[in-house]
Amino acid sequence: MAAVGLGQAVRTTPAGSLPANMVPHPREELFSVLVVDDHPLLREAIAARLTQMGAGTVHEAASVAEARARALATGPCDLAILDLGLPDGSGIDLVTELRAQGWPRIVVLASSDDPYAVRSAFQAGAQAYLLKSASPMVVTDGVRRVLDGGVYADPSVAPVLAAGTRVPGTDNTPRELSAREVEVLQLVADGQSNKEIGEALNLSALTVKSHLSRIGRKLGTGDRAQMVALAMRAGVIR
Repeated sequence: MAAVGLGQAVRTTPAGSLPANMVPHPREELFSVLVVDDHPLLREAIAARLTQMGAGTVHEAASVAEARARALATGPCDLAILDLGLPDGSGIDLVTELRAQGWPRIVVLASSDDPYAVRSAFQAGAQAYLLKSASPMVVTDGVRRVLDGGVYADPSVAPVLAAGTRVPGTDNTPRELSAREVEVLQLVADGQSNKEIGEALNLSALTVKSHLSRIGRKLGTGDRAQMVALAMRAGVIR
């Protein structure tokens, strides 16, 4: 592991050096990731897991300040995984900042299952909320779903998200969704990308996008996580 200033580190995995049992699935190209947590051992464990999943470069930061410096130096990575309880600032604010800077995928890995923290993380732009107490398989599954373009909430906090999401100006009920729209939304909840949804339902990617646009208009939100949460709350999808 080579130090890269600001107390950070970067781990790089050449594509040809992975053992056979760690070579990414064909659709999982090597990706870059930033891990933000003030516990070195936990960062190391997360970095090792991500490398097994096919991460080519893993940057590390121990604070909001270090994360901001790393983001400025590297530009958006494919994925960010961060804690909310950082020593020098709000993890929620960091999620908002990274999203505004064009970071496409953000996973919150936190100790707290506080309903306000869960809802705030998704509202700030996170695609997943995972708990540090979760099993490695749950964390891996959540990260994979986000990499595939989906959203994910730890099973223990998903009901909190579903019960607490509201969009002003709408009644927030999915009762007007068609059967096909419900199918599409269920696959979104399962972490499927638009391409995978199209393949599963024999639809073009453009048609899937159109369905999602109509769902968004009916529910009053274009955010995939909020769409899923509203449908879960209503019992339309699992």
